[in-house]
Amino acid sequence: FFSTEHFLTNVLCAGHHNNRVRACDSHGCGAFNSRRGNDLHKAVDLVCDDYSIVNTPFSGSLAGPVSRKDPAGNQYDGVKLLSDAHCVKIFNIRPYRYMGPVAQGEALGYLLPLQERFSGITSHLELQMCDGTDPSPFI
Repeated sequence: FFSTEHFLTNVLCAGHHNNRVRACDSHGCGAFNSRRGNDLHKAVDLVCDDYSIVNTPFSGSLAGPVSRKDPAGNQYDGVKLLSDAHCVKIFNIRPYRYMGPVAQGEALGYLLPLQERFSGITSHLELQMCDGTDPSPFI
């Protein structure tokens, strides 16, 4: 069942029973608009275990790889997912593929470990709306 109101009706991270926003740790906070140095975090971080399977949040089409760099030069990789209603970028994951149709709940890839670069960080995936709006209402 696809709803444009709440596309995350399933849990994104295998092994978790809800989509939990990363609380604050020594590396920052996971909520939308949290302070990141002089910037605001324009995404939501969802708690996930290293190498856990990440499930597709809604049915749509994979639209290729995405990456971004933070001010310290760390690169984050992921994939873009499009539907008629939504466009999201999911970071800190290694997708099984970058193109083609996917069904909601399908295994999308696995979480890349963050501990090597950020000791003590809560492992998480990052969910960012393509237009920079807050994905929180959909979680």
